[in-house]
Amino acid sequence: MRKTLFSSPGYSAEESSRVFAACHSLIQELLDKGVPLIFDATNLSERNREHLYRIADRAGARLVLVRVEAPSAVVYQRLRARGNGASPEDKSDADWQVYRRMKPGADKIERNHLVVDTSRDIAPVIDKIVRMISH
Repeated sequence: MRKTLFSSPGYSAEESSRVFAACHSLIQELLDKGVPLIFDATNLSERNREHLYRIADRAGARLVLVRVEAPSAVVYQRLRARGNGASPEDKSDADWQVYRRMKPGADKIERNHLVVDTSRDIAPVIDKIVRMISH
């Protein structure tokens, strides 16, 4: 979404606000039509997540929150590989500097949520998510 709205993203607060406003609008529209969805975003602010909570609550949608994490050394290696073009499918250009700038601003997730460490086997958490959304 960011690259659709901004040809050269700068990851500023104003830019992120516009990206999330567009995402929230699209999510609301899809949920109103009964379309299930996954919203994959670096959503650091509980204030911004509150908006998503309200959208899901109003739509009566089952909300499964997942915090994805990895040790900093692993993140560094992955972002370094991204910079080297290791994965052509990866459309993000956020790098180590962006990660370091954003990480300290991450608010605690106030609602029940799952945590997955992507440096380990994620299959058990994926299985749990599938069970949660299948009922």
